[in-house]
Amino acid sequence: MGKLTGSNIYVCPFTGDDSKELLDLEKRNKDFFEKFSMARSDEFYTMKYQQNRINEFEQRQKNDSGYDFGIFLQDGRLIGTISLFHVMRGSLQSAFIGYFLDKEKNGKGYTTEAVKLIVDYAFNKVNLHRIEAGVMPHNIGSIRVLEKAGFHKEGLAREKC
Repeated sequence: MGKLTGSNIYVCPFTGDDSKELLDLEKRNKDFFEKFSMARSDEFYTMKYQQNRINEFEQRQKNDSGYDFGIFLQDGRLIGTISLFHVMRGSLQSAFIGYFLDKEKNGKGYTTEAVKLIVDYAFNKVNLHRIEAGVMPHNIGSIRVLEKAGFHKEGLAREKC
């Protein structure tokens, strides 16, 4: 799979050459990203971990179990990640979508553009029928991205009483 090009960004699968930039992105945004995901170990923030992570991305794509991409500005700078994960086949043909964008690049439409590119890819190349996104209710920016990309709210998972 080659790169998917939009007006302001492009997305393409990670390669081993991206490990340094991916590590830099994760380190720069550690506190910001962890507001919307799980806490990560110190090991996550090492070159070796990121190289292994990219190897896992490549394996998931070969196995048709996930598709992981970098979000790049047209000048080639990595500014985020976007993934289709938990790909289910059979009658369901679905996956979940997740993404992170550099804190300094938020609010410029880059994530919405990336989501639209990946949704088109998912439906027309990977032959999925459904894509779901789980978003924390306090993540208003991410909710807006999904709305602008054509997603519809279906419900709220409540915590256990």
